Amino acid sequence: MIRFNHSAYREIGLGDYRSEKLRFQVELLKIQEWAVESGQRIAMVFEGRDAAGKGSTIKRFIENLMPKHFRVVELGIPTQSESRNWFARYKKHFPKPGEIVFFDRSWYTRALIEPTMGYCKRSQYTYFMSKVVDWEEKHIKDGLILLKFYLSVEKENQQARFARRIESPLKYWKYSPNDEQMQKRWEVFTRFKEQMFERTSTRKSPWVVLDSNDKMAARLNAMLYAVQNIPYSDKKPFVPLSVDERVFEWKIELNGVTFSDLNHKQYQALKAVQERLRQLEGEGDGQPPA
Repeated sequence: MIRFNHSAYREIGLGDYRSEKLRFQVELLKIQEWAVESGQRIAMVFEGRDAAGKGSTIKRFIENLMPKHFRVVELGIPTQSESRNWFARYKKHFPKPGEIVFFDRSWYTRALIEPTMGYCKRSQYTYFMSKVVDWEEKHIKDGLILLKFYLSVEKENQQARFARRIESPLKYWKYSPNDEQMQKRWEVFTRFKEQMFERTSTRKSPWVVLDSNDKMAARLNAMLYAVQNIPYSDKKPFVPLSVDERVFEWKIELNGVTFSDLNHKQYQALKAVQERLRQLEGEGDGQPPA
């Protein structure tokens, strides 16, 4: 298991984040062009708890890629046949030559969510855990480039993100009763997660663990790892933004008062207050929240 959290991206400002993201997206496009020209197959797995930022991280990866040469795979509830033939369910979505596939949750659902919620039999879980490493390494030997990211979020941050989803007129649908049940089973999930890391992180296919309490830092770290570890042509050493180069520009106006020289967490906290005040003002005017 690799904990990959570059110090330069801690509490990064919005301007620096956008600049660094653009640099990565240029390199990701080079990776895609290399894959298309050489017939390489690339799969990236994104796992983590609900609201950890898997989808938003994938979104930043694909923003400027050529649409016809990548896919995002996010599968729903499996049929009985798919549940019995678990590996086949995902193999059919593997990348074709010249393609990148992003898995928003993956075959590791059987190592995490399914046993936590009792959606699979113990025998199915045991079988999966005993076979998955050999299955992955067979595909890697056949030429698949596989990156496995796990986005790690603290319980308090997950609760705060759930609360924002519930209150949002545009994101309320992202919260479900299943999310509530998963948080109640936080420790159970944690035990299965630790077993997954211990038994399925190998030299050929390690888990890359990203701290996603700061989503912007997690996105940049995921892209940095991909750029550094995919052997694309015309690859040059990528030097991340240094702390000395960063511009700390976080500021916000709240009730006519400007708060400046904030760090990222302070800005996020005040931004949440600002958004809540705007919602309350909209409700007081008899208008829907902005």
